[in-house]
Amino acid sequence: MTSPTSSADAVVIVGGGFGGWFAALAIQKRLPHCHVVLIEPQKEFLFQPLLYELLSHELQEWEVAPQYSQLVSHNSICWLQDEVVSIDRANHTLQTHSGERISWRQLVIATGSQPNDFGIPGVKEHSHGFRTLSDVRSLRQRIHELEHQRRSNAALAIVGAGPTGVELSCKLADLLNGSARIHLIEKGDSILPGSSAFNRERASAALERRDICLHLNTDVARVEANRVVFAEGEEIEHQGLIWTAGSQANVPSLQPLPQLHRGRLAVNADLRLKDSFDVFAIGDLASNGDHPAPANAQVAMQQGEAVGDAIAALHAGEEPPTFEFQDRGEMLSLGIGDATLTGLGITLAGPLAFQLRRAAYLTRMPGLSVGVRSAGAWLLNR
Repeated sequence: MTSPTSSADAVVIVGGGFGGWFAALAIQKRLPHCHVVLIEPQKEFLFQPLLYELLSHELQEWEVAPQYSQLVSHNSICWLQDEVVSIDRANHTLQTHSGERISWRQLVIATGSQPNDFGIPGVKEHSHGFRTLSDVRSLRQRIHELEHQRRSNAALAIVGAGPTGVELSCKLADLLNGSARIHLIEKGDSILPGSSAFNRERASAALERRDICLHLNTDVARVEANRVVFAEGEEIEHQGLIWTAGSQANVPSLQPLPQLHRGRLAVNADLRLKDSFDVFAIGDLASNGDHPAPANAQVAMQQGEAVGDAIAALHAGEEPPTFEFQDRGEMLSLGIGDATLTGLGITLAGPLAFQLRRAAYLTRMPGLSVGVRSAGAWLLNR
């Protein structure tokens, strides 16, 4: 495959998550002869919405995290397993951790987000995340330990009652089956503040059925190895704390410095940086203050596809079209074999919603062959 340093006409994509990968596919489809370089340090594409099923062994690792080497083996995308350390917008070059200097004609920045501990003492040192394969493996080990310890007062704490916190609470309660109490801690006055009323109601019922202890209007003051202390002075002992309370944009080093909007790269309606002709930003790290969109996989995938249209327009000497987010609803996993979903005129909960959610995600898996194999394995195991 052509070296990524050899072409100043390349479209370079920094970050291979939902936005970056779907952008690469869209550009390749619209501009078949364009040299597309994808720079991503991880060796697997991680389909994060299905991490809950990976945790519970309802899905296997190859289904949730296909290898980039496999994904690019049937197309002309050049995947560089490396990390970008600096971007020189004026000279259209970037530098990678391994020392590669890469030129580009258009640049797409899709580096996503990282956990935000809000400066709370002890979070970095004494909490787990739920964003990576390593996080899943670590949590599986903790579940195994709790199942065998059988302590009467064992507890796990989850901070943040957004989608990740709620979905993870339900899944852990089903897996632990009474081996530990689950505490779900939320700073606000409700769970799932951005969700539909139907999904909130179904999620609340799911938490109640599993006897999950919900702490609303509760600020975390500090986290210690075996306890979490609240601002009001109350504390809870735990055998593991998972932090899902927020994220912040993972903004790479750029020169000249770009405009920011609430800590994210400020973009125009066509997803180009506010002060740039040929640099795009998509996904969790991008923000159009005039038309805000949620920071989730659905938005990132749509923006990735929109960038394909935008770059094709630039290559044709035309102005890129504006991006308009099409909200197709929300799907939430609520434990083993259970889910709730709303959108496109559908409101559904229970086992059928779980099957539809899973099927919908599998059809969006990168690499059709992986999705088909996964769907086949699922049908055979039903």
